[in-house]
Amino acid sequence: MFPASDTRGMISVELNGSKRLLIISAAGHVRTEEVQQAAEEVREALQQVAPGLRVLIDFRWLESIHPFAAPYIAQIMEALAQKQVASVIRIIPDPGKDVRLQILSQFRYSDELPILTVDTLVEALDRLSDQNVEPGRHQTRDKMGEQAVPRITRK
Repeated sequence: MFPASDTRGMISVELNGSKRLLIISAAGHVRTEEVQQAAEEVREALQQVAPGLRVLIDFRWLESIHPFAAPYIAQIMEALAQKQVASVIRIIPDPGKDVRLQILSQFRYSDELPILTVDTLVEALDRLSDQNVEPGRHQTRDKMGEQAVPRITRK
């Protein structure tokens, strides 16, 4: 069951144009209205940038998203796909939370869009750093120079 009405969450949408990075963060028990507002903010932010933007989705502090928010999550995913983002890196430390997002992303993301799910912010920042060094590359190399196996889910 979803928590009592006085328990609120939040979603933050930030755009760093110089780094070509859109950051979506969620925390607490997120309600439908908050996701609806975030969808509008994402659409507005995407109007300011060219295709090829990278997206970091931070769900480390997310407890739950109300089920009625699904259409607005789908709108965000659709807007990202339409903008032809270069990559999506999701920080989701609880694999149970990832299942619901994978179901939606199967229908909204392009097959070519690499979606990487990591457990920690450090992993996400490492992947973003690798992308800065070699634009368009979606795999990383370990310290010894050998090919690392990224956890990419293709949707």
